[in-house]
Amino acid sequence: MEREGAVDRLESLVDRVAGEPMPVPVHEVWAFGDVALGLDPVDRLDVYLTKDVIMGGDGDAAAAFEAEYGVKGVGTTVDAEWAEAHPDRVRTSDNGYAAPEKCLAAELLDDDEPIHLEVCNAGFEDNVRQRLKGALARDAYEEVLDPRGVCLWVDGERDDEAFDRLREASLAMPTLPAALGMLGADEEAATEAADVLKRQRTEQEGASVRGDMV
Repeated sequence: MEREGAVDRLESLVDRVAGEPMPVPVHEVWAFGDVALGLDPVDRLDVYLTKDVIMGGDGDAAAAFEAEYGVKGVGTTVDAEWAEAHPDRVRTSDNGYAAPEKCLAAELLDDDEPIHLEVCNAGFEDNVRQRLKGALARDAYEEVLDPRGVCLWVDGERDDEAFDRLREASLAMPTLPAALGMLGADEEAATEAADVLKRQRTEQEGASVRGDMV
């Protein structure tokens, strides 16, 4: 997508997260990858959401939804009112429980959009470090999260300057190997991780989502 359209799409995502009921509470929205680098066009739009847990839960709603739709966890892992209003957008994990990250993707994205959504209970910067640490320990470079990100919205506060800088492509970002090196990866590992992520991205089509717990 053209850069201007990519930033417009980010704005619409933030507007929806800020103003509409979501499957789970959202605490932060970040953009990372191509759009943060100033590329035009943007091959894929990478978005990171920090989610909060649902406090208390609703056991009665969970039982009722499971009885009607065969899906567990509504009212505890995803919001019951949202699920009851949008049962067609409820998505599950392999064990049959409502999956917050998949529900967020169903709520926010169209299937054919070139957008990748990362959802985690931890903030972007913390998760970048945790994912890199685990990837280096296991040589699992496909788990690395591109650290070149821009915070767009946090705790209800929107960063209009961040949107302006994305539109102007005025953010100075290092190469991916250099960015990983700044976080502790040696040159060989950083280069290999960058190559793995590049290959991984070329295999993605349409909307995609990944969920994490830290």
